[in-house]
Amino acid sequence: MSADPYVLRVNGRDHEVPDAHLGESLLWVLRERLGLPGSKNACEEGECGSCSVQVDGELVCSCLVLAASAVGREVITIEGLAPDGELADVQRAFVEAGAVQCGFCTPGLLMAVDTLLDADPSPDELTVREAISGNLCRCTGYGRILAAVEIAADLRREAS
Repeated sequence: MSADPYVLRVNGRDHEVPDAHLGESLLWVLRERLGLPGSKNACEEGECGSCSVQVDGELVCSCLVLAASAVGREVITIEGLAPDGELADVQRAFVEAGAVQCGFCTPGLLMAVDTLLDADPSPDELTVREAISGNLCRCTGYGRILAAVEIAADLRREAS
């Protein structure tokens, strides 16, 4: 059964979601209805982090969030990290550190790191490891990701 259309605020813009089903996940709506494929669909159980987005500044697995529950809230996806077309600091840091391998986990990791650095501009290694612990990466071994977080933190401090 289709629900009445609703509006989601995603990456600073309002998007009408017509012909929606109330049980659709935020991940499904972002990818399939709004054409924002950056959040990846992998486990669909909130275990891998590849679908991570920010909802009102909080990191969430979009596969576990009903899209209709995000009405009236601000959703930021990987596409919204750098809306002007330039790479965001965390994206530049991942490239510089070689933390982008196959790329499947990268959007979720970038969202996790961005959320962390917004809350703690100078996290220690344990804090970083805890912040990214919900994200699975099979390619990098995490060393390059940890280095990228350090670079991103430095870039943010320099920009302040």
